[in-house]
Amino acid sequence: MLVKILTHESLVPDAFIGVNVGTALSDMPSPTQVVALLKAQNIRHVRLYDADRAMLLALANSGIRVTVSVPNEQLLGIGQSNATAANWVARNVIAHVPATNITAIVVGSEVLTTLPNAAPVLVFALKFIHSALVASNLDGQIKVSTPHSSSIILDSFPPSQAFFNRSWDPVMVPLLKFLQSTGSYFMLNVYPYYDYMQSNGVIPLDYALFRPLPPNKEAVDSNTLLHYTNVFDAIVDAAYFAMSYINFTNVPVVVTESGWPSKGDSSEPDATIDNANTYNSNLIRHVLNNTGTPKRPGIAVSTYIYELYNEDSRPGPVSEKNWGLFDANGVPVYVLHLTGAGTVLANDTTNQTFCVAKEGADPKMLQAALDWACGPGKVDCSPLLQGQPCYEPDNVVAHSTYAFNAYFQKMAKSSGTCDFKGVATITTTDPSKNLYFLQGSSVYN
Repeated sequence: MLVKILTHESLVPDAFIGVNVGTALSDMPSPTQVVALLKAQNIRHVRLYDADRAMLLALANSGIRVTVSVPNEQLLGIGQSNATAANWVARNVIAHVPATNITAIVVGSEVLTTLPNAAPVLVFALKFIHSALVASNLDGQIKVSTPHSSSIILDSFPPSQAFFNRSWDPVMVPLLKFLQSTGSYFMLNVYPYYDYMQSNGVIPLDYALFRPLPPNKEAVDSNTLLHYTNVFDAIVDAAYFAMSYINFTNVPVVVTESGWPSKGDSSEPDATIDNANTYNSNLIRHVLNNTGTPKRPGIAVSTYIYELYNEDSRPGPVSEKNWGLFDANGVPVYVLHLTGAGTVLANDTTNQTFCVAKEGADPKMLQAALDWACGPGKVDCSPLLQGQPCYEPDNVVAHSTYAFNAYFQKMAKSSGTCDFKGVATITTTDPSKNLYFLQGSSVYN
């Protein structure tokens, strides 16, 4: 099952990494293509934003653990009618189990902050859905919960001072009682990217990206003396402290969404491929090492990455369309730095990653980056000299690609070593075997 909550915390099982599967793509892959990608990447946990029948049928007999969702637009109807809830469960869950391994039902998403008029029926909706599972003897394997925006937590740093917006107490207290009594979990969407963006420079980028910090740069909760090395842990612990503030101390947190955009507009300079790769690679490692958080060491914080695909049809800023690990045809947006970190997302384990000049990059910036790599970067660029094996094709893209990749490999492909002020990018295509790539654009000549 997705997560089996036992009363004794030490028995909570190992954390897992899952992936959200959104469908706002102009060229959405078929359900069978989606499942093929999940299998190829060894992704064993997925969250769907609805209960699409074709998707659930495609997931049958795959063994993949599936979280299905009641969309916000259906919440009012289900929260006001036990029969409507029972019909929803019959049609979207009972019709598919056990062939499809449904392990959780998410009721709405960020309801308190995005659909406050439905808040009064939220707990009823959870209870009605759960009752339908009990009636079918499925309540033991399928948990019911609802994800929250981290913005419902006020005064979130230091975490020990965090509390929920008290105006939500009439919903939050019965909600937590329900989660506690059914052995479910508190679902939270955690986005250090937005915390970083909104902090006006107060939050260091390295702190948001899980990059190592010197001890004197770590954030310390002055009340508990707990040290925080990343924003993610601080937000999760803020949720734990906020729950304990209203006397709930044994409801575990599952992070239903977390990620980092790989592209943004001019107002989002830190939405880059390298930062997205760094965040998600470090997030996966952090979750799977089962260290838990400073407040709850050793207690799993299972997390779903937002998201599988870049959703190019989503409205809003450029970053909204660029949270995905893959594009619509299943090509990785970047290859995660995960070698040796477990079995999820198998595209990292091939180790076939290269650093190349970014398509369309300014030739002057490429030349400056090439000069740096061959100078301070200490790359041996002698093969690029006239008459030497890598002189042809003689253009700045080919030469900078050689130098960028040599530096990237020399630095053991470590995070941040394929950026060169934004003119380089990671690829799975060996540039030495792809002269067409190096010659195929007028910019390159």
